[in-house]
Amino acid sequence: MASDASQDPPPLFDSLPYYDNDLETHPILREKVQHELAVETQKLQQESLHPRVPPAVEIFTNNPILAAELKRVEARQPLAAIDTSRYQLTPSSNAPTSDEEWKAALDNAQVQLEHQRIRHSNLALLQQYGNNAWRIHNYLLEADAKKAEALLEELKEQTTSLNRDRKNTQTRLGNQLTSLESRWTELISSILQIELANVALEVEISQLNKRETELASAL
Repeated sequence: MASDASQDPPPLFDSLPYYDNDLETHPILREKVQHELAVETQKLQQESLHPRVPPAVEIFTNNPILAAELKRVEARQPLAAIDTSRYQLTPSSNAPTSDEEWKAALDNAQVQLEHQRIRHSNLALLQQYGNNAWRIHNYLLEADAKKAEALLEELKEQTTSLNRDRKNTQTRLGNQLTSLESRWTELISSILQIELANVALEVEISQLNKRETELASAL
């Protein structure tokens, strides 16, 4: 039984804003309610999350490189960017004096030449296909924007419908609560009247018994 009680879900705080107006009628209640909610919320924060909260999603479990990159971004660490020093031609005031230095200079020149050739090819491809690629990209972005707007409108309609249903339900249940409260007040009033009548009858009976005793002693 203790284990079952420990697994009970924490309470879900909700209100009837379309029916309850006690906070507006009695402003002092607002402070008390907020205090109680703060106390209960603090207790819940110290415990486990609400059962409706989904578990944390672990992504990139099969890709350690992306997982490490995600951790780097979460830790706000700087990105180890690509080393571009090999694409830079470092001027030297002295001519190479050894075969190794000549080989390094030749390799650097070949790297610079290949880099410039690739840049020229990319610029030619961009000039030939860039306009159409940009138009297609803009078209896809507009399609995505329209889908997002349609989804937003759908969510707004669902929210409005949900709030309308909540208002109708709370108004209907609020009327029932008002009727039950009035009935409860009437019953309590009837019980009090009955109790007062019982007390009056007990006093009258006590007086009659006392009178009967006095008459019996007089005879």
